Amino acid sequence: QAQLIESGGGLVQPGGSLRLSCAASGGAFSTNTMGWFRQAPGKEREFVAGISGISSDTYYTDSVQGRFTISRDNGKNTLYLQMNTLKPEDTARYYCAAADYFNAVPRQPSDYAYWGQGTQVTISS
Repeated sequence: QAQLIESGGGLVQPGGSLRLSCAASGGAFSTNTMGWFRQAPGKEREFVAGISGISSDTYYTDSVQGRFTISRDNGKNTLYLQMNTLKPEDTARYYCAAADYFNAVPRQPSDYAYWGQGTQVTISS
């Protein structure tokens, strides 16, 4: 059974950086659209960034544009999210997800079929 396992979260000060990783096992997602979502306490899960499967086009929510970079290494079956200039409002649990799409990058969680367990990111001084 396909599994997605996130790592790389932690506590950093405002202005700092983190790189999240999402390792896929039990299935190959090299041609699937993949995405990063986050959910803060009391809030809905929101789209952060996505990368299409065939062309590796990338998309970001406005609040992270220019600060976060999504990428994938298909040889390692791993998805990444480089997060720079972190802000307290970036604090959330971050999830990676894979969709049964190959070029479209949907932004609704319901469009993603596979999810990891999440990794906590806390930005605080």
